[in-house]
Amino acid sequence: MQNFFLSDNEFSGSIPSSLASLSLLTDMSLNKNLLSGEIPDSFESLAGLINLDLSSNNLSGQLPTSLESLSQLTTLHLQNNQLSGTLDVLQDLPLRDLNVENNLFSGPIPDKLLQIPNFRKDGNPFNSTVGPLSPPTSSTTPPLSGSPPSQHTPGRQADEPSSSEESKSGGKNFLTTKRVVWISIAGVMLFVILALAFLLLMPQCLRRREEIFKQHQTQQTQVGVYRGDRGELRDNQPLAQSTNQMEKAPKAAVVKPKDDHQLEMERRGATAKSLNEHERNGRGLGSIPKQDDYEIDMSGTDMRFMLPPPPPPPPPVVDKVIAKPVVSAEATTTKTSTKTANLSTIARSFTIASLQQYTNSFSQENLIGSGMLGSVYRAQLPDGKLLAVKKLDKRASSQQKDDEFLELVNNIYRIRHANVVELKGYCAEHGQRLLIYEYCSNGTLQDLLHSDDEAKRNLSWNSRIRMALGAARVLEYLHEVCQPPIIHRNFKSLNVLLDDDLSVRVSDCGLAPLISSVAVSQLSGHLLGAYSYGAPEFESGIYTCQSDVYSFGVVMLELLTGRTSYDGTRNRGEQFLVRWAIPQLHDIDALSRMVDPSLNGEYPAKSLSHFADIISRCVQSQPEFRPPMSEVVQDLVDMIQRDRRSNESVGD
Repeated sequence: MQNFFLSDNEFSGSIPSSLASLSLLTDMSLNKNLLSGEIPDSFESLAGLINLDLSSNNLSGQLPTSLESLSQLTTLHLQNNQLSGTLDVLQDLPLRDLNVENNLFSGPIPDKLLQIPNFRKDGNPFNSTVGPLSPPTSSTTPPLSGSPPSQHTPGRQADEPSSSEESKSGGKNFLTTKRVVWISIAGVMLFVILALAFLLLMPQCLRRREEIFKQHQTQQTQVGVYRGDRGELRDNQPLAQSTNQMEKAPKAAVVKPKDDHQLEMERRGATAKSLNEHERNGRGLGSIPKQDDYEIDMSGTDMRFMLPPPPPPPPPVVDKVIAKPVVSAEATTTKTSTKTANLSTIARSFTIASLQQYTNSFSQENLIGSGMLGSVYRAQLPDGKLLAVKKLDKRASSQQKDDEFLELVNNIYRIRHANVVELKGYCAEHGQRLLIYEYCSNGTLQDLLHSDDEAKRNLSWNSRIRMALGAARVLEYLHEVCQPPIIHRNFKSLNVLLDDDLSVRVSDCGLAPLISSVAVSQLSGHLLGAYSYGAPEFESGIYTCQSDVYSFGVVMLELLTGRTSYDGTRNRGEQFLVRWAIPQLHDIDALSRMVDPSLNGEYPAKSLSHFADIISRCVQSQPEFRPPMSEVVQDLVDMIQRDRRSNESVGD
């Protein structure tokens, strides 16, 4: 057994140590189950393991030391468990994707792990137990379990932890938790004390405020501020304007208490002029309550308590103070909405309701096909136009946030090439994410090559070369024209679509980020198909532009032979197309026997030889020996020109 996938079930109990007998295992996923207990220390014999996913279980304990023997492990997912200890056993592994989020790992993180390209570590108490809990002494504090003290390096687990060490570690964790609890209790008590002090002082403040208000009413009556006829104010400002300014004033007005000298002046019946002089000296009378039975003069005295100094002239200062927060809020809102608009309006946005209508609620009769990232449905608009709706699998789309998905949509929308399936729009509602493309009426190249209908029998040699050239130009555009370069990552005959004229339209361009985010366990239904097109470096998690070149060579082999990239019904030695074909590509007799029988021998021998030579260079096991796509395009163009000249000379 090489691939072992039991993810997303309800398996319980512990992981059996008998898994060690699966010595040929390369991929194992037990995530999203109810497994508990410790991870067995049984990985010595699994040296060929490349991908391991144990996430989203109830596993506990420390990482087994036998993980150090996984010399080919590139992907390890342990998130959402209760694993503890340190990560030291992982530091010498060739990991490129490590996820240990939401566990109980502690101690320092080894420097080598921090260099992993995709390392996720949030939700762990790293460094929380580094160093002793008290000043170091010659003897250590006995653990809570009562077991004798043992030597333990701070921040690191012992190579072979004993039960007493585990108890000690648990005791330290308990003390750390206890410290946090006491700090929390102290914070709550401090808050309660402050609240009680506030409640005790509040009545005094209210009484003082009431006294100030009564005195203020007396002063305003003496200077004639309040008028019963609701006429104009002293500075000839209409009442409506003054009231409007009052409503716009900041809610938190600055209150200045009156000093003794000012109170004495008021008791002696100071005039309005003297009051205004006091105000110019910076002495206010207090905040102004709202009243319905008199008018309020905002031009002089009261304006002082709503504006920061310096005051002159009062009306412009009010406008400035009020305008500033309003403009700031609007600017912030505009900035946010503009960002959202930039992300969402480049491509057309469809609603779930409209897509359900166009696809007859995503009915089975409108299902075109399904792949690694989801299913594709035929959609018919009210005007009769057809579209293809790709409904992304939640396991793939949920790896991205909303803004990341919209950015992905924008990047796909910018990919414009005559041989690329055009993105028409998207949908992101109610947790669903869909991509809407132009519709290609003649299906996929895979369907055409591997069917028994008349269309395949009419597929000439020249048509196959033109199809290869169209697909090659797309990869050349993605790799060498787009900046930064775009890796397709899922190039295969199923993603080479054909329009009404049998012209090539390559789909899934720009979706590599979604493919990269899907865990190995989620690809279990597509592994054989992926491996049959994948370059040798695919198994190690490395994927470059040269990996696309390899996949293109496999598609060319399908055009040459009419066979699928993987056919489990054939003899063992012929199931994988590349393994079977490579030894025969330079043998002219064997090459002639490999050609698709539906061609009936109607092809130029030299053209066939050139075609096989391009394939041989594309499927080299070492990436550096594969040609760039611009070179492949030129070779195919030269082939077509030579064939055309040859046909013209025969005609003459």
